Amino acid sequence: MSDTIAAIATGSTVSAIGIVRVSGENAIEYASRLFLPNSGRSLADCEERKLVYGKLTDGRGDVLDLCLCVISRAPYSYTGENTAEFQCHGSPVVLRAALDALFALGARQALPGEFTKRAFLNGKMELTAAEAVADIIDAETAESVKNAAGQLSGAIDAKLTGFYSDLADISSHYHAVLDYPDEDIEPFVLEDYLGRMKRIAAGLSDLLSTFERGKLMRAGIPAVIAGKPNVGKSSLMNALLGYDRAIVTRIPGTTRDTIEEKLVIGGLCLRLTDTAGIRETEDIVESMGVERSRKALEGASLVIAVIDGSAEPDAEDREIIRTAEKAGKGIVIVSKQDISERDWEIDTPLPVVRVSSVTGQGLDELERTIGELFPLPDVPAGEILTNARHADAAGRALDYMNAAMDAAAAGRTPDIVLTETEGAMQAIGELSGRTVREDVTDRIFERFCVGK
Repeated sequence: MSDTIAAIATGSTVSAIGIVRVSGENAIEYASRLFLPNSGRSLADCEERKLVYGKLTDGRGDVLDLCLCVISRAPYSYTGENTAEFQCHGSPVVLRAALDALFALGARQALPGEFTKRAFLNGKMELTAAEAVADIIDAETAESVKNAAGQLSGAIDAKLTGFYSDLADISSHYHAVLDYPDEDIEPFVLEDYLGRMKRIAAGLSDLLSTFERGKLMRAGIPAVIAGKPNVGKSSLMNALLGYDRAIVTRIPGTTRDTIEEKLVIGGLCLRLTDTAGIRETEDIVESMGVERSRKALEGASLVIAVIDGSAEPDAEDREIIRTAEKAGKGIVIVSKQDISERDWEIDTPLPVVRVSSVTGQGLDELERTIGELFPLPDVPAGEILTNARHADAAGRALDYMNAAMDAAAAGRTPDIVLTETEGAMQAIGELSGRTVREDVTDRIFERFCVGK
């Protein structure tokens, strides 16, 4: 058993409920010295994994709170160690006093993510599942939550375990024949395993193909609203956000800097940027805003080109539409439909949505269109790669598998082919946590919040 750690598992602001968590060899002993069940029994004698009502004290006899406590003994706990949790009223003062009392008894402050790290090290969850804990906490859309929950349930690890097991079968058969030639072992024939190797490579390729969409799911889609001055860009942003974030006037050039906000639309998290109107100008401040607008366009995955629906498109409008066409994804918005009397034809392969930011016309269609531009991969929840570390390991595993099949096709000896498949096993093991280095796991859990 390891030393005993403690932390506040909930936020530092006032809330309805606050939780102090303890894990380690002395966790239940320390909790028993601070918590007095109303039943009169010692907390250590209470039933595990059942909430107990009682008094939380500071260890010197003063009552801090009337609250609940739950204990779990190793190995049947989240961390695999003895654990206790105080579920208090959410006063930061109470939580801090309880934590100080635990420190006085010998517990130490838990490091970021240390509870989940102990769960991983004690075999309670695979590394991909442990990382999914942080993804659930950070999720900004329902789809992100579903995918992270699927990974927490072991969706990716189930695939990886199958790949790893198949490669281990191939390697162990070859080495058994090589090391024990006098034993009655079925001869190793590489061709018998080629079908399995191809299936593993195809599975890795399918998994890796989800990463581009998964990256956007996790970090949000960089989206830029672009157009000439006074075409309705800021009005559109305000309408999408549901409040007046950007100043709107009839004076061209009102927006002189980029304005960024996050917005969930069409089930997607957009990192939405309203830009200064793109035009040639002698105004130094406005020209700086235009330059920032151009830089924002360069990094955008979605460009929303806005043109004024009350005026016929001109050369500048067409240039902005061409910019959207060159982006990863683009939409053309024909604005001001509440005052437009003409249905201008727009020459573009991009989807065109006619919108009034005043009446809300077209906003639902815009939401549907954005969702259609970024469809989710047709895979079960939890099987979308969202983590760059995962994608890197899966990519290396796939490279090794392709190299193994190329070597087999070239008639190389089995030992050369298996050198490549064992490289794939190493990469898959890094992904799942079987072979990951300690410094890598340290960095992974450092990004967790304290108390998780």
